[in-house]
Amino acid sequence: MAATQRIAAGAMAAAACAASLAGCSTGSHGSEEGTSGPQKGAPAPNSVLRLIGDGSTAYTGAQPHLPVPERLKPGEKPPQFVVFSWDGAGEDSQKLFSHFRKVAKENHATMTYFLSGVYMLPKEKRDLYKPPQHEPGSSEIGFNDEQGIADTLKQVRLAWLEGNEIGTHFNGHFCGPDGGVGEWSVEEWKSEIAQAKAFVKNWKTNTGMTRSAPLPFDYDKELIGARTPCLEGQKNFVKAASQMGFRYDSSGVNNQVWPKKREGLWDVSMQLVPFPGHTYEQLTMDYNFMVNQSGTQTQGDPDKFDYWGDQMRDGLLKGFYRAYDGNRAPLIIGNHFESWNGGTYMRAVDEVVKEVCNKPEVRCVSFHQLVDWLDAQDPQTLKRLRTLEVGEAPRQGWASFLSGHPAPAPKGVPGAPAVRQ
Repeated sequence: MAATQRIAAGAMAAAACAASLAGCSTGSHGSEEGTSGPQKGAPAPNSVLRLIGDGSTAYTGAQPHLPVPERLKPGEKPPQFVVFSWDGAGEDSQKLFSHFRKVAKENHATMTYFLSGVYMLPKEKRDLYKPPQHEPGSSEIGFNDEQGIADTLKQVRLAWLEGNEIGTHFNGHFCGPDGGVGEWSVEEWKSEIAQAKAFVKNWKTNTGMTRSAPLPFDYDKELIGARTPCLEGQKNFVKAASQMGFRYDSSGVNNQVWPKKREGLWDVSMQLVPFPGHTYEQLTMDYNFMVNQSGTQTQGDPDKFDYWGDQMRDGLLKGFYRAYDGNRAPLIIGNHFESWNGGTYMRAVDEVVKEVCNKPEVRCVSFHQLVDWLDAQDPQTLKRLRTLEVGEAPRQGWASFLSGHPAPAPKGVPGAPAVRQ
């Protein structure tokens, strides 16, 4: 898989004091959005602010806009979940991170942003990264500069405050033979995970941007899932991640069926959906549509840009309606902040979000929210849902299909009956 485009260079900008961090100091270049008080529609500032480590991150209380999951009632039809996720999330000159934050807010959606750790590491400090099976300071996607780090930090802060999830896409994005992630051992994956966390938890020390606002979350607790580069190395990554507190993985290829666990982690991999004009199905990722349209050329024939974007949009929509009218399996979509083939895939995602996220019984959510909901369900209900094939609606209807009486939820689990005092 092609590496995500390197963050653009530029002069340093000050980081935000976002909604829940109003009142903290900014850099010398002034403030950015959110510093004059809560944004319109943003939560009121939290009264809790406990700096962690060097102050790069902070505990600010529970994440705003994170819904409490509820168990399905007997006979209740499941909601249609849709997850839009972004590999190697960072803000560069294309401004796609900020764009899709806006698209999500306008369409009642939250998303998952898989942040690359090296986007928090200035190129002058590249030797701090010690990738498995490679020389220190190596990276297939480069490193960042102060402007890129500041811009990315701003988007990560605001995204989390809006209820979105910050996952990880790890660091150097090594694929293929000769030290690619598919060859890494469990211990090497543990090292890569630890470094991805460390670059996010110590960006102030590494950049010298000590007056900037912290990220408003404890990354050790918030980081619960990932997608591996090029979808390689899943087997050993999952073993490592299950020992390091992760709750899900999205590094494989699935059909549109209900998820199950692997090594204790929810397997919420991307899925195969119809590919208009072809007899075979296509993975729900912009890169894969591109490779099957223009090959390895990221900017192919301009006369085909609109057609290729329509193909991706229509393929994702066919997959959506197949689930929505069928087994209601969550639809998992993966993307990159790239302008491949003239940005046609970004336009396709825009149009899919606008069409599906405002429909009745649809929830466009992050992976965090999806696995919270899955964990809140009765295991027998999920087992029953997994008997449905791709696009298969219960023949007897949902009320009959899920009419059994599920086991009561354990105390303290979302959906459990209230405890009488």
